[in-house]
Amino acid sequence: MLVRYGRLNTLAFFEHNESSVPKTATRVVVKTEKGLELGYLVGHLSCYKTGRFKLSDEQIKEYFDNSGIESTVEQAGKFIRYATAADISEEQHLRKIAEEDAECCRRFIKELDLPMKIVDAEHIFGGERIVFYFMSDGRVDFRELVKKLAQEYQTRIEMRQIGSRDEAKLLGDVETCGQECCCRRFLKLLKPVNMRMAKMQKATLDPSKISGYCGRLKCCLRYEDKTYTELKKRLPKKNALVKTKHGEGKVIDSQILTQLVVVEYDNGEKIATPVEEIEIIASVSKQKESDNVKGDAQESQEGTTKAKEQDDKEEEK
Repeated sequence: MLVRYGRLNTLAFFEHNESSVPKTATRVVVKTEKGLELGYLVGHLSCYKTGRFKLSDEQIKEYFDNSGIESTVEQAGKFIRYATAADISEEQHLRKIAEEDAECCRRFIKELDLPMKIVDAEHIFGGERIVFYFMSDGRVDFRELVKKLAQEYQTRIEMRQIGSRDEAKLLGDVETCGQECCCRRFLKLLKPVNMRMAKMQKATLDPSKISGYCGRLKCCLRYEDKTYTELKKRLPKKNALVKTKHGEGKVIDSQILTQLVVVEYDNGEKIATPVEEIEIIASVSKQKESDNVKGDAQESQEGTTKAKEQDDKEEEK
């Protein structure tokens, strides 16, 4: 069965021996390498068949590979039981304790004067360990901190360094679109987003409007980047010579989504024309080559003329 578990919403398959799997949202207790954890059974009403996606293992692997996600269809652990009311109550209790644990860790950090910031803490459901998520500009020697925490809680301590996007994944709330942060809701891999994507989609370049909770460019700018890139390839470049039903002209602008090209004609008229009705006479690169050839020919002709004039002057002497 496919389960989403942990504070970072990790997605993985778990081995089970259940004859039937609930077709509604269900909480489950699974055993991972960290210990017992509570998770959510993933899938919709028609997505399951005997506890597995109807997709084959090869199709699932292909999906992860195409998404650039390092994953495997092998089981990450074992299904223990369906969560009871007592399990849910215990989870809520552990979350409250985790806030106190994070505050205690911040106090120890201040005493040891360590250059790190505690973002969140997680109590593993089975009580096997406590995970502290922190941010820091570089490597931090937190061995003394771990000793103090282990002495305080008498359990295994794990320190995990995260970035600003992982911080948003842990603490993010509702974004400007009115939806919960994508990284918190469903994104598994946080791929890089650059300014080129924002420029191509003609989004506003105001940092406050295109930046997310993490302070970086919004992940959603990447969703339509592939479509925009493919559509842009169909359009002629600026200054290319084209032919339409109105005559020959030069491309001065284009619209990616509408696939309209604005052409300026010799009489100064500017008309927007669908890309399907345009024939490219000369691309920008060919036009430059043509201009370079003309320039070389002109320079050669000027050189010949100057040489001839100099020969005439010498003959006169």
